Amino acid sequence: MTLYRKFLQKGDSMLKQVKEINDEIKELLLLADPSIEMINQYISESSIYTIEENDLIGVIVLKAVNESTLEIMNIAVSEAYQGKGYGKLMLKEAEKIAKHSGYDKLIIATANSSLNQLALYQKCGFRIQEIEKDFFINEYKEVIMENGIRAMDKIILSKLVC
Repeated sequence: MTLYRKFLQKGDSMLKQVKEINDEIKELLLLADPSIEMINQYISESSIYTIEENDLIGVIVLKAVNESTLEIMNIAVSEAYQGKGYGKLMLKEAEKIAKHSGYDKLIIATANSSLNQLALYQKCGFRIQEIEKDFFINEYKEVIMENGIRAMDKIILSKLVC
């Protein structure tokens, strides 16, 4: 039985809330957001959850936008576990957390160049809500390239959870 199937069969939440980030969690966060300055801006006002089984598999960071909306600020899966369903699992868990916490909507943002992430989020029921032009040009010091494409625009996706 794969680890992923084992998690699905448990039935309760697979995420564990952590109060502070260690170096291992920080490295994982940097896979999804290459700017430690940006991470530090939102991390103190967010809830951090990990998924672990002997090793750290993934991390997800949730932050209240307002009384009805919860935002996924960061989601990352360790390279050794990528492509095995853990990203989808964490998105489903975030949806449960949002719903049980009284939020109506869950949002997530990524770059125009993040093709795999855009596909995953849409497969999980998120829909494009808005595009913030030139976000990555204006907010990040370094040029970010993914899939041979420069990250320029921030794509914001949303999903109703009620």
